[in-house]
Amino acid sequence: MKSHFRFSKQEKRGIFFLLFLIASLQSGFYFINLKSTREKEPYFTVDTLAQAFIDSVKASSPKNDRFKLRPFNPNFITDYRGYVLGISSEELDRLYAFRKIGQYIRTAEEFQAVTQISDELLTQVEPYFKFPSFRHNNKTQSGAVEVVNPKDLNSATATDLQQISGIGPVLSSRIIRFRDRLGGFIVTEQLLDVYGLDREVAEKAMKVFQVLSTPEIRKINLNKAQVNELTSLVYLNREIARKIVAYREQHGRYDSIEQLTKIEDFPTERIQRIKLYLAL
Repeated sequence: MKSHFRFSKQEKRGIFFLLFLIASLQSGFYFINLKSTREKEPYFTVDTLAQAFIDSVKASSPKNDRFKLRPFNPNFITDYRGYVLGISSEELDRLYAFRKIGQYIRTAEEFQAVTQISDELLTQVEPYFKFPSFRHNNKTQSGAVEVVNPKDLNSATATDLQQISGIGPVLSSRIIRFRDRLGGFIVTEQLLDVYGLDREVAEKAMKVFQVLSTPEIRKINLNKAQVNELTSLVYLNREIARKIVAYREQHGRYDSIEQLTKIEDFPTERIQRIKLYLAL
């Protein structure tokens, strides 16, 4: 074995030089690969065009996304429009109570007297008030004025409803079915909740048909009702009913019906309607 590992000085120098050459080449390849890797493009690159657009949006002033106000009849103000105008739910409740007894507001001053809004708010919203005629005056051949009084929405037939332009057999049947599910309309504005009924058509219908006879409604006790009882209310589906019961079990009794607006996915825009059917 020793004979295989005996080398002369010249052979030893050759072997050492060969090892040195191999080590040098390996080191050279390592540093070349390291440099080329650093010079490669990164995995994530910045989209300069997209970033420039984002920067310009951030720099620009925010657009005014407020609800665009148009002239409207304040007698038929909706919860959402009232919210946009800055009218509180208590002020809207006063208006709804006034309308529930079949009364109408005919001037801006009367609107303030009923709702008790501030002078400043009245100044802001008054330019958008549009008070139509609440009675249809038709002159006969003799020149006398024939007064047409509103009809009861809760006793109107499908044929009666079809007298309104824009309400055909399908919509009239849908209104009747919705009325039956409610147990009768409590307020005329519930006509706006009928699926597929255009707002302009509904407002025309509300000039002719109004709630003249209020049905007797058994209110649901919010602190005792279970899921099945809550789902009997048209405005609440089963998922929302479950969340109402779960919220009560977690936080205790409801102190006010407005607490429902804290529940996820609750239809807050219809809280004024839903309040009509609930009790504490």
